[in-house]
Amino acid sequence: MASGVGRHTIPGTGTFFVGIDIAPGRYRCDDGKGGWWVRFAGPGGGEPIGSWPLPIGPTEVEIRADDFAFETHVSTYWRFIGSSSAADGRRPAEARPVADPGLRPELDALVARHGVLHRMAPLAIPLLCVLGIAFGGAWGLSLIPLAIIVLTGRHLSDDLRRARALKLRRDRYVTPDDFDEEGRTLLARAQGAIDAVQESDVNKEGLLDTVDNAVTLPRQEWEIAQVLARQAKLRGEQQAFLTSATTLPEVEAAIRPLREKLDLSVQAVTRRIEALERYAERTRAADEAFRAHRHLDTLSAHAAEYDELLADAVREDLALPAIERLTDQSDELVRTLRSRLADAADAGTELPPAAP
Repeated sequence: MASGVGRHTIPGTGTFFVGIDIAPGRYRCDDGKGGWWVRFAGPGGGEPIGSWPLPIGPTEVEIRADDFAFETHVSTYWRFIGSSSAADGRRPAEARPVADPGLRPELDALVARHGVLHRMAPLAIPLLCVLGIAFGGAWGLSLIPLAIIVLTGRHLSDDLRRARALKLRRDRYVTPDDFDEEGRTLLARAQGAIDAVQESDVNKEGLLDTVDNAVTLPRQEWEIAQVLARQAKLRGEQQAFLTSATTLPEVEAAIRPLREKLDLSVQAVTRRIEALERYAERTRAADEAFRAHRHLDTLSAHAAEYDELLADAVREDLALPAIERLTDQSDELVRTLRSRLADAADAGTELPPAAP
């Protein structure tokens, strides 16, 4: 991972974990020009798929939701242009992996502690080459490949260290495989609502509490995902007990109160997801009013042209009511926008507080 990674952009150089650092989908960079990329597909990224060298000019890549990581080395950056195609066989509303929001800063801090050694590494490369030429012989010449190893190791060590650290923190993120069908469906609903809020025009323009959304919504997503993963695990255990002991009524009677408690937990997390969906729905309504208001602003900017045209064609007493109607429409849209922004803000307050 690297700093500067955004929800819908990928820096040109680095290794990024799918679902933790970057979202799956189709990405485009303006100029590949001899660069390369690798998708680490398969379990744990054990089936790499790459392209090298990339052509001069724009190039695209599709990162699948079941890819483990994406490594890139291009001179520009990758920009999200759309969801994955239907060819990968995944549903449009498929749940994506979720990580503890504190995981990425923790891994970045771990790598940053080794930054001084990495900055010194390039200084050792010319020194080793000079020593190799000066001393000559097999021993001296062996320093040249050592310099190459130092150079390549500097670029790879950060990514390897992050990958090892991520493997040791398996409890800090979940993948779709950690859920059953019911859990994946609920998580996809929560993620769809969160995406709708974060990607709305009113949120991007700062008309909602953008800072709070950036902090609270990822925390809500992580807490919901943890609960759903535990529910899936318990449902699987209950099913295993019933399958192996279907002829024992005592086992079924013992499981019945546990199932009731699990059902109550599902109802509680569903209410939390529904609160997110209400927030998203009111945000969409505010978006509609905001877009209408922007269109009206564009029309108002050309109002003078219409005034001149109308003044040339009709009497002044016909022109004034037309202008007043346009003003009234603008005022009404402003009132509607403010009302819907207030509704969206109220919906956000319905969410349960995230853990600190």
